Formats: sequence, structure tokens, C-alpha cells
Amino acid sequence: MKRCIIVGAGDNSGTYFSKNDYDILIAADGGLKAIEKLGFSPDLIMGDFDSLGYAPEGDNVIRFKVEKDVTDMMIAVNKAIECGCTDITIFGGTGMRPDHTFANISTMLYASKKGVNIRMVDKSYIYYVITNDEITINGKQGQDLSVFALDSQVEITIRGALYEVENAVLKNDMTLGVSNSFLKDKANIISKGSILIIEQK
Repeated sequence: MKRCIIVGAGDNSGTYFSKNDYDILIAADGGLKAIEKLGFSPDLIMGDFDSLGYAPEGDNVIRFKVEKDVTDMMIAVNKAIECGCTDITIFGGTGMRPDHTFANISTMLYASKKGVNIRMVDKSYIYYVITNDEITINGKQGQDLSVFALDSQVEITIRGALYEVENAVLKNDMTLGVSNSFLKDKANIISKGSILIIEQK
């Protein structure tokens, strides 16, 4: 499994990783500042650099116009997939602008539908998107865990949580999956369709 970490220009107050956590490190525009603060040099620096405030130079820099049809994060995720990465972690993808947070969840959905394991991490939460898949999440007893349908209708099974279900129907206009919690230290979720999982750290 080839792993990629992408750091965006959002809230990076909870951003932390080590060299052993990735094979490819990508800075999406202003995420470069957070990467450099940790003492790393990204393999790729991508974006229109409106949030960074200047255009960096180097052979690893790929610059795009501000007027484009996709976000810098989508460009970075596409590049990671192109490089053969099947496991992607996003930092700096939430906070500051809710429109970009939502766009990043849409980007995760895109990657998930291509078979990529993808998550987004901030100071307080971890966000997962899975499609027709199963995931086991480590947590703590009583820790919040919410599940939302991204397709119009999905079928989910949740085990190891306070509210367990087997093959339950969840729709994207329902709030049924909010504010569940871990029973012990692991929860298992199976989805037929695409879902968003939000885990409290």
C-alpha cells in the first residue's frame, strides 16, 4: 500500500506526522507552511498559491491558474492517485472556510469511489469516507462516532458502538447516524454505498 499525506491550507493546529507515515508528501498551496513548520520538505508543491501568498520555485512545484474548475486539494488527491497511492491522509482540510471543508469531503468521496482508503484529520476529529467497504476504527469507550449517508440511500451495519445496527437503511436526508459512541476500543462499520464517518479524537 503506497501512502500519501496531503497538507492543505485550512486549520493545521492539529497537524502532526512523521516520515514513517508516508511514501509521498504533497503540499496543497498554503499547506506548505505547515509542512515546513514540522521540518519536512514536500515531494510535490501544488496549487494556484493564492492562500500561500507567493509562488515557490523548484522542480517539485506545479502551479495552476486561480481560475479553474477544481480545488487545489482535488488536484493534489488526483496526483496522489496518479502516483499509485491507495492510502491518503489529508491535514489542513477543515476550518476557516466551510465551503472548502465540504469540497474536501466531496474530494474524499471521489477518491473512495476509486478504491482509495482516505481520511481527513484535524485537531478534534477524523473523517473517513468509505464506499461499499468495511472499516474498523480504534477509539475509546464513550467517544463520539457519527455516520452519514453520502448517497441518496445506503445500507449500514455498525458493531462495537452504543447503537448497533445490522443492514439498516440510512438516507442522506436523515440525521439518524449522528452522536453514536464507542462501546469499547473498536467499532466496525460496513457500508453498501458511500458514507461519511466522523470520529472524535
